[in-house]
Amino acid sequence: MSESIALSHDAHPAGRGLTRWIKTTNHKDIGTLYLLFSLIMFFIGGAMAMVIRAELFEPGLQFVNPGFYNQLVTMHGLIMVFGAVMPAFVGLANWMIPLMIGAPDMALPRLNNWSFWILPFAFTLLLLTLFLPGGGPEGGWTLYVPYSLELGYSFPFLIFAIHLMGISSVLGGINIIVTILNMRAPGMTLMKMPLFVWAWLITAYLLVAVMPVLAGGVTMQLFDHFFGTHFFSVAGGGSPLLWENVFWFFGHPEVYIMILPAFGIISEIVPTFSRKPLFGRTSMIYALASIAFLSFIVWGHHMFTSGMPVSADLFFMFSTMLIAVPTGVKIFNWIATMWKGALTFEVPMLFAIAFIVLFTIGGFSGVMLALAPADFQYHNSYFVVAHLHYVLVTGAVFAIMAAVYYWLPKWTGHRYSEFWGKVHFWVSVISVNVLYFPMHFLGLAGMPRRVPDYAVQFTDLNMISSIGAFVFGSAQLIFVAIIFATIYGGKKAEARAWEGAHGLEWTVPSPAPYHTFSSPPEVMG
Repeated sequence: MSESIALSHDAHPAGRGLTRWIKTTNHKDIGTLYLLFSLIMFFIGGAMAMVIRAELFEPGLQFVNPGFYNQLVTMHGLIMVFGAVMPAFVGLANWMIPLMIGAPDMALPRLNNWSFWILPFAFTLLLLTLFLPGGGPEGGWTLYVPYSLELGYSFPFLIFAIHLMGISSVLGGINIIVTILNMRAPGMTLMKMPLFVWAWLITAYLLVAVMPVLAGGVTMQLFDHFFGTHFFSVAGGGSPLLWENVFWFFGHPEVYIMILPAFGIISEIVPTFSRKPLFGRTSMIYALASIAFLSFIVWGHHMFTSGMPVSADLFFMFSTMLIAVPTGVKIFNWIATMWKGALTFEVPMLFAIAFIVLFTIGGFSGVMLALAPADFQYHNSYFVVAHLHYVLVTGAVFAIMAAVYYWLPKWTGHRYSEFWGKVHFWVSVISVNVLYFPMHFLGLAGMPRRVPDYAVQFTDLNMISSIGAFVFGSAQLIFVAIIFATIYGGKKAEARAWEGAHGLEWTVPSPAPYHTFSSPPEVMG
């Protein structure tokens, strides 16, 4: 078996053209496909966000009607969550996990290929719903009933697209679990694995556990729509609150699926540019596992205004606050790692530091939202939008950008332009705060989300937000230019890129794997 793996990898890259990319089972090729797909979806979802912010630049209806506005909001959420952030993290996992654990490839390479190629078809179906009679979904990315059940022709396309996304995620999660548990190099015990691998092992279990919950929920919606059942219909004895419970039992772990790999990335970058081992490594692993466990028991904090009993409100409030403990452990450990380290501030480190600061702001607003009595004011306001985007844009997306800058020299053999990378960072980090920080004040003042018009007193802050959005969106064109300039040229990268850049030695304290594609078959386990 080892011999066939070695031969397939020696022979495979010789293939050229489209066929190579369609048939590839190489983890690096598939990782590249995931990252490219994610980038395309990031710009499609971002273009929708630009239309939303253009509409909100001033009061009144300028560009879109309220129905299409809500379709844009819904599609923006679904595309960014399932099409941009998750595939990017899976792409990073495909690229880096085999290299980090000393495996020749992912454990199930053909399944790996299939799990990627499902995605373009899923998102083609999803985007097609905008062009069908009656338009696309209007219930937000949460697909709340009865709004989702009132769709016309687009409803089955939407449900089928979500099923395909879920299948892709579950297959990817299974592949990652099997790879990590079965294909580590000799000597690499679980507790010696890099933090990125640990973060993905935990994330993969979350994926496998919660995606079937979403699949079951949307199938119940499908039955309500076409087969006369009444799971969620009040008229037939059902309850829309059942959907809220089903969705958020999936949805809250899903939020952590989008942030746990980011924690792993930051835990790789901060030690490298601090020239110190990660502080409290074991506690970081337990903190990641604790967050994953707690994510299953806090879904009700999305439903404080839905009329739950006070005892349920209190349970979800206290359990939500409990998540702040392992999260605080991670923040403290990253800061302690940097403390008295030999720091340098290349682009990956800048994004990592921005992640720590801005994600913490998102964490603070999350603690505010966790207060059941206060949540009655914040709920469904722009304060929630600000919180979500501080966690997912300055959190997950910044971590993805940090990872791309960090590993791009390793992937391409070329160094990117540090100058343009820093231009991209500073324009992004300033504009993203201009975009999202005013939303906290809009929400506290009572501006509701998902509405295309608003009272005139909110005009100034919305104009500031929209200007920030246009600048942030434009800045990502610099990111794309840097990536493609690095792929097709640039200064040759050293074998150990970040060591060579500074003349300082830094090694990861894990045993070096001896699995390499050039090794003789008898050495390759």
